[in-house]
Amino acid sequence: MNPVIHFEMPYENQDRMTAFYGAAFGWQLQGLGEQMGNYVLATTTESDENGPKRPGAINGGFFPKRPDGTMQQPSLVVSVGNLQDAMAKVAGAGGTVLGEPVDIPGVGKFVAFTDTEGNRASMLEPLPRG
Repeated sequence: MNPVIHFEMPYENQDRMTAFYGAAFGWQLQGLGEQMGNYVLATTTESDENGPKRPGAINGGFFPKRPDGTMQQPSLVVSVGNLQDAMAKVAGAGGTVLGEPVDIPGVGKFVAFTDTEGNRASMLEPLPRG
């Protein structure tokens, strides 16, 4: 079984979003800057170099909304052991892989997809940890 390991949500205003989630839920938010597409990491639970310490808890991130972009809604990221195999399974089950895998430095290989209901989600083949 492949677990959900991360969530993603779009934002319009990084400062406003960061202030809201910090004040409302105590999340720690870290902007990664332009070189990483202005992505913002969200630490929602106590974590170490291996990720969340509490079983079942996940962290996430926020990406800037783009006026000309598609799939600008919240989504989940599923951990997979082999991204190429998982892409084939998604396609075989009736989903659509969106583009080619992207290497995220220090994290792993990532690709988005839509399921049979039109929901956007993503898959990540994480780099080995520890």
